[in-house]
Amino acid sequence: MKKALVIIALSVFAVSCNKTAEVKEVKTAYVDTSVLMKEYTEAKDLEAKYKAQAEEKGRQLQAEISRFKQDAASFQSQAQANGQAWAQQRGAELQKREQQLGYAQQALAQQLQQESGVEMDSLISGVKKFIKDYGKKNGYSYIYGTGDAATVLYAEDKYDITKEIIKELNEKYKATPKADAKPAAETKEGEAKK
Repeated sequence: MKKALVIIALSVFAVSCNKTAEVKEVKTAYVDTSVLMKEYTEAKDLEAKYKAQAEEKGRQLQAEISRFKQDAASFQSQAQANGQAWAQQRGAELQKREQQLGYAQQALAQQLQQESGVEMDSLISGVKKFIKDYGKKNGYSYIYGTGDAATVLYAEDKYDITKEIIKELNEKYKATPKADAKPAAETKEGEAKK
């Protein structure tokens, strides 16, 4: 009986020793997502694209706003000369135009926000997929995100792989053929000719 208990105890001990030897090291790292989005070339290109669109469409709207301001200024000087009935009619027209310009500004902002939001969501999904694949390829058990939407309260700097991720993402982006590279160049040439 004593021999059986000793044998069982030794067996349990041997099995438990083998299991602790099988436990592998948990490899973790983190990525500073705010730095990633500031330094990732595709994100910079996307931001520049929508900034340029906002400026161009904003210029068109600004020209209409300038015309409106000129009309409003001339209305002030002509109101007394043309009488109260004319002033009321013209004032109502100017007020309606001002309201339409306000709606146009809001619509433009919403349109640009919606368009850029779709592309930004796609970009973020691609970055997440890339980081997941990177983690699998490099043997990470966990890769955390810090930055604007922080999920890590503290991490040692030695676990920061942000620069590696940015470098590889930028290399991948540079290697990807650009479908819209030619139209952008043509647009710049067209603007230069004007």
